[in-house]
Amino acid sequence: MTLDEKFSRRSGILRSLVAAVLFCSLLCSFSLCTSQAQENKLSPEKRTQIENAVSKFMASTHVSGVSVAVVENGEYEWGSGFGLADVENNAPASEHTLFRLASISKSLTATAAMLLWERGKLDLDAPVQKYCPAFPQKPWPITTRQVMGHLAGIRHYKSGSQDDLEVGNTKHFDNPIQAGLDFFKDDALLSEPGKQFHYSTQGYTLVGCVIEGASGAKYVDFMRQNIFGPALMDQTQIDDRFAIIPHRTRFYQKTESGTVRNADFLDSSYKIPGGGWLSSAEDMARFEVAILSDKLLKRATRDLMWTPLKPSDGSKDDYGLGWGASDQVGVTAVGHNGGQQGTSTSFLIAPAQRDGVVVLTNMEGTNPSDLAVEILKVLIGTTGNSAK
Repeated sequence: MTLDEKFSRRSGILRSLVAAVLFCSLLCSFSLCTSQAQENKLSPEKRTQIENAVSKFMASTHVSGVSVAVVENGEYEWGSGFGLADVENNAPASEHTLFRLASISKSLTATAAMLLWERGKLDLDAPVQKYCPAFPQKPWPITTRQVMGHLAGIRHYKSGSQDDLEVGNTKHFDNPIQAGLDFFKDDALLSEPGKQFHYSTQGYTLVGCVIEGASGAKYVDFMRQNIFGPALMDQTQIDDRFAIIPHRTRFYQKTESGTVRNADFLDSSYKIPGGGWLSSAEDMARFEVAILSDKLLKRATRDLMWTPLKPSDGSKDDYGLGWGASDQVGVTAVGHNGGQQGTSTSFLIAPAQRDGVVVLTNMEGTNPSDLAVEILKVLIGTTGNSAK
């Protein structure tokens, strides 16, 4: 190769590198480096109030790590981490840290089911066997609407003990929906469908099966393509214990004496639709933005999903289809809480105000809903007690 050829080749490589740097700079300007711009949208006064609330929450709960994100006026405005995602290695938590969502997963799954209903592919009031023949017939018909609203009579875990093979499952399943169904599908119902509220994570595995039957796609694939992709939730993924997942937090619990230790082991592959997703505060804020902007569902569909059902026994019910309703902040708010080994989570949306908050922690047994309520009060301007 001549000197001219070598120089020409090196010049070409240099031009490519410069172009790549410029391209990355543009990407940073317009999409990747959004944290500072979002941070600047939240007023300093509100940010100070939120940080003070987080500080009080951490001091009272001794939680290792917390990630918080807020949505104001329908836009993701600020997210941050506090404490440690990994205590042993002194790794800080951030808005990108991935936590176990636990039961917040139900709201994601419900949104996917409602999308299929909106597209005319899912009849919420047809027997579930129309879409999930693997679920046996029961003495009464069971509908997807009833399952999503915890009115189907399907049981939850058999106990709350880690020794329960469901609560403390250690086996990994490559066929998660069928494996999850096998835990409970042959058990008797707790009540006639539609009559009483019986909260059931197991029931959401059945919803996942319905989604597969109605869509013709694997549950996880449908979620990625139709919920996470459109909502720009690039980090959200299943809690696969075998996978190397960047930014995944460690999971903690406290002993009775208050000592922080690693949480009991869990393989959640059998309950992904009801409690097996990982996500970050930032991704969940993007989910809130997508819901508020009608990017995932039409407004009428969204409102139907958020409307509490009415058990036939006349009992009060504040749960819609995969979402709970609350007036703790002085206005109507919807969302969900979650808790399992090594995590406690909460997210809330005030639809009329188009505000939202996400609180994710890496310690079980805490109550982040108190903090979520306090932060949402800051956003919408209502007064209230500090988070406890």
